[in-house]
Amino acid sequence: MDIVIIESLKKYFEEDSGQVKALDGIDLTVEKGRITAIIGASGMGKTTLFNIIGGLYRPTDGKIIVDGVNLADLTEDQLTVYRRRKVGFIFQDYRLLPELTIGENILLPLWLDDSRPDKEFFKELTSAVGLAHELEKYPAMLSDGGRQCVAIARALITKPSIVLADEPTGNLDAKSARNIAGLLKMTVERFRQTLILITHNLELAQLADRVVRLRDGRVV
Repeated sequence: MDIVIIESLKKYFEEDSGQVKALDGIDLTVEKGRITAIIGASGMGKTTLFNIIGGLYRPTDGKIIVDGVNLADLTEDQLTVYRRRKVGFIFQDYRLLPELTIGENILLPLWLDDSRPDKEFFKELTSAVGLAHELEKYPAMLSDGGRQCVAIARALITKPSIVLADEPTGNLDAKSARNIAGLLKMTVERFRQTLILITHNLELAQLADRVVRLRDGRVV
């Protein structure tokens, strides 16, 4: 079963130098419960595609259908709900709130949606990512690898249909990157998520069931 269907997707940006084509007619399907890696050099459209699938950007043209819903038909309020309930985001720069504890950072997406946490799932998840004994600490007290584990747990806590990871090992040393890659694969399989990896790291892409290459805003 396909969870994401993209048809003739285009995204243009207006800049001082003129119109820039970030995505120039993409057709792509992502299968439910699978890991899909989207690779390519910088400037090829990977992050733009990440933002469109996540409901952060609207496409200039074309369709993006997630779980049978065309995102172009959603209002801004509906897109906000979509992002909170359907998508778990893992950003390269973590985007943790320094004034919140590790446990609070993980639970933040539920609080924003006025949802109660599943205590058993929270316990299982924080144990799976190695944070069960770190919950009262603050982000500054953890290593880069530890902060990335927090970002992964935060992305999974709402039990989203899709997990989007943008260069999730980009700030890590080789050993930490391998650990995070293995953790991502384990948690996504364990909690039955659909993972879309945006990366230029070919070693990380080897985790995927399918690899899609972008060049100049197109699938090649």
